[in-house]
Amino acid sequence: MEPARIVLHLPKPVLSGEEPLRWLYERLRDGWTARGGVVDLVPHDRVFLLPEILEDEDFHIVDHGALRHPRILNTGVAYLYPFWNLDPWGIRALSSIGEMKFRRSDVDGAAANEFFRHMIKRWVKPRRSRNAQPEAREKLPENAIAVFLQAENERAIDETCHMGRDEMVAALLARDDPRPIVIKPHPHDRSSETDDWLTRIAADDPRVTVTAANMHDILAAADVTVTINSAVGIESMLHRVPVVLCGRADFHHIAVTVPEPARLDAAIAHATGRRWPYPRFLYWYFRMNCLDAGSKTLVDDVLARIAATGFDTQRFGLSGVNTPERAT
Repeated sequence: MEPARIVLHLPKPVLSGEEPLRWLYERLRDGWTARGGVVDLVPHDRVFLLPEILEDEDFHIVDHGALRHPRILNTGVAYLYPFWNLDPWGIRALSSIGEMKFRRSDVDGAAANEFFRHMIKRWVKPRRSRNAQPEAREKLPENAIAVFLQAENERAIDETCHMGRDEMVAALLARDDPRPIVIKPHPHDRSSETDDWLTRIAADDPRVTVTAANMHDILAAADVTVTINSAVGIESMLHRVPVVLCGRADFHHIAVTVPEPARLDAAIAHATGRRWPYPRFLYWYFRMNCLDAGSKTLVDDVLARIAATGFDTQRFGLSGVNTPERAT
């Protein structure tokens, strides 16, 4: 019997050379083949993906996938590099992490604090994010409610939101709360419709400031973050700023989720009224449930994830491999 292949389903521009191969995929391909394994790189075709998988007995890793099958793991950046989802359900808001139980007692406090300091040094102090941020500093209102919008045309947002951006912002403006409201549109949303909408809101309500400022500067001045399920929710935790989510997220465990606009007021009070275990949670999320693309044991880490699906990893025929213990 021929060894099982690992099949990487990647965007067509990557395979044509128009876009670079992501570091994770390059390291996985090179490490896998160095140990005698077979790797195929194929276009990610959402329409024909499942029929293709049903025709073979190989294992498939799908870039930005959300398909559940015993021989599929879905992968994509888990908000901040070098961490990636490698998940049987999907990535980010659709990942299975959202259904897991976070117990702070399961996390080593010293390791979590060290990891938290590392993440602050890597992202907060240099004011960096996965999306490019302005270098210039703006004077921003203190003790604000920070609102981070998302691009309305992103497929996953429509699938996971409990309310649209208009409902979310309208519910905020309707609250009897004197605090400033700082709204940052998504950098990928350059529509005139969004610009006109935000201009009207700012003109009608003196509490509102619309800005494209560096998100770290906004968070440094904020009391609370409100968003549907933006990655900024994770970055807000690095600033120890509480998070209110208006949609489904796989980092909801130490945030407050709002199922409808009428509950937004209570959610903000709840979020700002308690202390959240940010270091332990972020360690649990990234170190214990995501894949580190820079890991020296990347191939073995991937093998462990595959073994957890029930797939016999001995079928890959890799050298120097004992079947990893399956996760329970």
